[in-house]
Amino acid sequence: MQTEKALVGPTRNLRVGEIVEVRSEAEILATLDENGELDGLPFMPEMLAWCGRRLRVHKLALKSCDTIDWTGMYRIRDAVHLEGSRCDGQAHGGCQAGCSIYWKEAWLKRVPAGESAVDPEPDAPPRCTLATLTAATRRPPDPAAPGEARFACQATELRRAAPERIPSWDARQYLQDVRSGNAGALATIRTVVVGLFNEYQDLSRRLLPPPLRIRDGRRYPFIEGTLQKTPVETLGLQPGELVRVKTKEEIVKTLDTDNANRGMSFDGEMVRYCGREARVLRRVEQIIDEKSGRMLRFKNPCIVLDDVTCTGAYHRQCPRGIYPYWREIWLERVQ
Repeated sequence: MQTEKALVGPTRNLRVGEIVEVRSEAEILATLDENGELDGLPFMPEMLAWCGRRLRVHKLALKSCDTIDWTGMYRIRDAVHLEGSRCDGQAHGGCQAGCSIYWKEAWLKRVPAGESAVDPEPDAPPRCTLATLTAATRRPPDPAAPGEARFACQATELRRAAPERIPSWDARQYLQDVRSGNAGALATIRTVVVGLFNEYQDLSRRLLPPPLRIRDGRRYPFIEGTLQKTPVETLGLQPGELVRVKTKEEIVKTLDTDNANRGMSFDGEMVRYCGREARVLRRVEQIIDEKSGRMLRFKNPCIVLDDVTCTGAYHRQCPRGIYPYWREIWLERVQ
């Protein structure tokens, strides 16, 4: 009988920039348990479209920031992000978050130069079927709202796939970032310095009186919204339109004291894009809430810009590449 280790396959120690081929449907199903998971990470139906395709390794998924409870950074093992592979949400109620997919190395194979590198089909019958993958996209309904669909995906289950918390002071994570090719040395040093400063700022808000704080203990880059009620602007932007992100000063004028506009926060990672031009990728009207699994529908649609993602510069070089959401009031058309 085939063992668990044999089903999973060896760790391949992939590198950033390598070309890999996504294994066949049958090969991948043979690595999954009865819940459609490997090491707690779901293989989602949306990923089947990539089977047999060759893609470049974009980042090693060495760690992931917790966007469910915001408790820090967690280690994930033997996984990568591939260039251009994002979830289209078709099996998850049309979620428009466009998350970068996590690929376990057991689901991939190296492509030697000039060779096809075809592996044989697995002999053991899979414990997981296509029906299993489909069923795994739904959570049991909430008794308080029995008619409301609840979803499960890699983002909602990430804490199970990455249970080990990484302290900010663990220097090994930053060495891994550089050695793997996920980040350059200078960018990593800058991230560490900014992280130390922001931790000091957090402590100063709790321990120091206001006169002794730097910028009232705000984290860098300093964003200081002051409004009680935020303004609205509707441009009706459509995919493909060219826009320019407004300056930081213009955007801050639209933010409340929580640095948000109508509940949509303006994050420090978005500051680097101020003044830049980009194409509208899509309008976002609904996304899955990672904590509850419910579908959140926006009263006011927001915008996702093509090739504009979180770089992790202020989040310890997290490689997830999440799309920031932009209010239309933060953008302007380029004629």
